[in-house]
Amino acid sequence: MPVQLSDNARIVLERRYLAKQGTEVVETPEDMLRRVAKNIAQVESDPIWEEHFFAIMDNSEFLPNSPTLMNAGRELQQLSACFVLPIEDSMEGIFETLKNTALIQKSGGGTGFSFSRLRPSFDVVSSTGGVASGPVSFMRCYNAATDAIKQGGTRRGANMGILRVDHPDILNFIQCKADPKEITNFNISVAITEEFMEAVLADKTYQLINPRTKEPTGELPAREVFELIVEMAWKNGEPGIIFLDRINRFNPTPHVGEIEATNPCGEQPLLPNESCNLGSINLAKMAKRKGDGWVIDWKRLGEVVETSVRFLDNVIDMNRYPLPEIQRMTFANRKIGLGVMGFADLLIRLGVPYNSEEGVELGRKIMKFIQTTGHEASAKLAEERGSFPNYAGSIWEKTGRPMRNATVTTIAPTGTISIIAGCSSGIEPLFALAFTRNVLDNDRLIEVNPQFEAILRERGLYSPELVAEVAKTGSVRHLEDFPEDLKRVLVTAYDVTPEWHIRMQAAFQEYTDNAVSKTVNFPKEATKEDIRTVYELAYKLGCKGVTVYRAGSREGEVLTVGHNKEEQVKEPAARPAPRKRPKVTRGETVRIKTGCGTLYVTINSDEQGICEVFTTIGKAGGCAGAFSEATARLASLALRSGVEPNQVVRQLKGIRCPHPIWQEGQQVLSCPDAIAQVLDEYIKNHGVNGIKGSQMNGAPKAAQKVNGAKGDNGDTAFPGQACPECGGAMAMESGCATCLECGFSRCS
Repeated sequence: MPVQLSDNARIVLERRYLAKQGTEVVETPEDMLRRVAKNIAQVESDPIWEEHFFAIMDNSEFLPNSPTLMNAGRELQQLSACFVLPIEDSMEGIFETLKNTALIQKSGGGTGFSFSRLRPSFDVVSSTGGVASGPVSFMRCYNAATDAIKQGGTRRGANMGILRVDHPDILNFIQCKADPKEITNFNISVAITEEFMEAVLADKTYQLINPRTKEPTGELPAREVFELIVEMAWKNGEPGIIFLDRINRFNPTPHVGEIEATNPCGEQPLLPNESCNLGSINLAKMAKRKGDGWVIDWKRLGEVVETSVRFLDNVIDMNRYPLPEIQRMTFANRKIGLGVMGFADLLIRLGVPYNSEEGVELGRKIMKFIQTTGHEASAKLAEERGSFPNYAGSIWEKTGRPMRNATVTTIAPTGTISIIAGCSSGIEPLFALAFTRNVLDNDRLIEVNPQFEAILRERGLYSPELVAEVAKTGSVRHLEDFPEDLKRVLVTAYDVTPEWHIRMQAAFQEYTDNAVSKTVNFPKEATKEDIRTVYELAYKLGCKGVTVYRAGSREGEVLTVGHNKEEQVKEPAARPAPRKRPKVTRGETVRIKTGCGTLYVTINSDEQGICEVFTTIGKAGGCAGAFSEATARLASLALRSGVEPNQVVRQLKGIRCPHPIWQEGQQVLSCPDAIAQVLDEYIKNHGVNGIKGSQMNGAPKAAQKVNGAKGDNGDTAFPGQACPECGGAMAMESGCATCLECGFSRCS
């Protein structure tokens, strides 16, 4: 790994990637990369490939998708991130797929489905004489199953649900996530047809088709349906849209089947029972010094592309597939998805604005080079190893060119691996140049993008006061005396207008076999008209789909810009009055898992017994954090007012939230229930006076460890959710909230 591995990268690796014995990390980052390189090189006869694979990962020039890093060379050996499963229109088919979904998610994969084959609500069920409940009801069933699955111990369940726009239940589907507590483990997208878009533009009706009978069941005004999609996307970012006919126009194996769905983030259209292995090149590493400036090292980029294509093709053979039918389909088409990350970093280094003709043209040029070089590498592999088995009848056969892989390129979100590589995510602009985060005890730290800091120092502009001002918004656009040339280059996601987001996506899509993962970020004040314009522009410019997100549009989004302190709530007079807190208390901190993330509970005692409870989960101000803090404050107030600790335990124990989990054989029903369990255990070990057993002066060791842990986060310089694991800043990326600090991801 690079010498300057960031603190956040180390935290991400230790939490999710490095091998452990129990809870102890027994693998270094270098060990991990050696493990992966050695495992993937087993396909090769020449041992030099292990060194080539190790080198591009060790230099952070390329990283494969997370399951490969986590599992290659280990017992699980499940290396794919994305799967698409078919859902047949029968009770047996629906629940057979649900069983297969559980097996895939258990192994660490994400799943995409089209529910379009299912008969609509109130349609006839001849076997029972009843009526069908429709696709959305079964989405709820799949959602509940995902809630119960912890993926591979390291990855959380994620699904994509897709319904054709001509399905009779389409209006119900579009609105199925109006309640943010519903279908929480799904991203949803409407599969848009060419016929529908033509009807929208002409303000005409279009037909709804019963998938069971293939007969029309009625008509809807296309523009009204389109407006409903726009309205719901404006409200909470969903549904997204995919242009299904366009996707199938580029289907490399139409003789095998029609593409119906994508993976959870939408960038990988797949046939039923197909999987794909993804990896990304770090473009930030493809710049080299030339004189006083920077240029792209095209020679090195070509070498990394060739090595990466070979690496990903080997992954197909080394993978241990969760289902035999997935192995058969994956071997038959051998799809890989090589993409990029660090694009925004590269632009800044080259002095090119993201939101400019030059920036868009450079993105197009880079991706054309990667695609052309990648196809050449796949063709060479075909000469060496043979073309993919479904080559006959494919679009490649028509060109006369042998190909090892049916597809070669995909632009995927890279939230976690870009943290490891220390670069910007995918082809997204930077989310913030600097931001403020909270640590424990309400301390605030300002984190600065390394490139931004380097530029400030090079230009003699750096000062703590300037950085603090930038951290208020994450951007420099509001600074009056800041150099205009730097303002043009140092743009963030909300500085870029939606039109430039789409134009950049379209530029990369032009030379990408599969699809492009990209979030079009809107400010909070954006209108429905703005959303509509972007959807229409995405269709016009040749995108295969589009995901939008308007800041502040989802419930639970609590991080805000700036340094405004929360209002201090004064305790009202109460009788009996709580005793005064002494200057020094003694106690201990216990870590316990909850459905909202890891909760740290501190129980302290004074000379009269247990006197206070403190909790930390995520970031101060988050919903889970606020809820648990409120519970702890009230418990502390009761304890210092003379209420028996066992009474507090009884009041909190058994409270249930929607996401109970199991930890070490014991169910944790909610954050209050977790506090009760810790308090109950403390009473058993120390008594109500808290004096039995060993005690420590000052802060408990566990709390001291948390205080000193780098990467435990707080505020962000742009609106977003608080990470339930580390409290860090989360940004929307292809429909998934992804933590910029620890890489935690929660789709929708």
